[in-house]
Amino acid sequence: MSPRFTEPERDTSLGGKVFREVEQRIIDGSYAPGESLTEIRLSTELGVSRTPVREALRQLEREGLVHNIPNKGAVVVGISEKDISDIYDIRITLEGLAARLAAENATPEELDSLRQIVELQEYFVSKNDSLQVRQLDSAFHNSLYEACRSRPLRQTLASFSTYTRRVRELSVRTEGRAAASVAEHRHIYEAILRKDSEGAEASAKSHILKAKENVMASI
Repeated sequence: MSPRFTEPERDTSLGGKVFREVEQRIIDGSYAPGESLTEIRLSTELGVSRTPVREALRQLEREGLVHNIPNKGAVVVGISEKDISDIYDIRITLEGLAARLAAENATPEELDSLRQIVELQEYFVSKNDSLQVRQLDSAFHNSLYEACRSRPLRQTLASFSTYTRRVRELSVRTEGRAAASVAEHRHIYEAILRKDSEGAEASAKSHILKAKENVMASI
């Protein structure tokens, strides 16, 4: 499996890289629920020593993605449908707040970034380039988080986006959903541009709710 990490980085940063890689493999299903992840196995697959693997496994247990069982090691817990549903419910409220704050606080540069992303998405929808649309979907939401100017809110939303990335991509792949999602992004952006905080919040909440409905129907 790839990627393999370079040996010189034997500190916490390497443990963080291992954590993020294993986390992503759990989220995308490469490591299935119930699968055992031993230190030796991960050390071999990722090309690192057991120390950063041990650090990563402790963090994964704190995040609830694995559970340590005596004589078996870390066992993958994974992400359940209820987890996904709960995260979307929380995102509805928090992304609505992010959009409201963005309408109040976004800089001209942040507004321009949102505009460019929406226009690129519209272009790629017209070209039926779903891969580019999906990649820009994450870019739009990340730019929205930046524009809200609230570091705690941005960090909270970023943590949720990790868990919803895979199912969000499945949602955008659904026939007709990509174009609808981009149109919803346009509505959010235009409300922010008008400094219409209530309209931005309502548009963002509606967008996440529709995404949740589509995702839950596809899993």
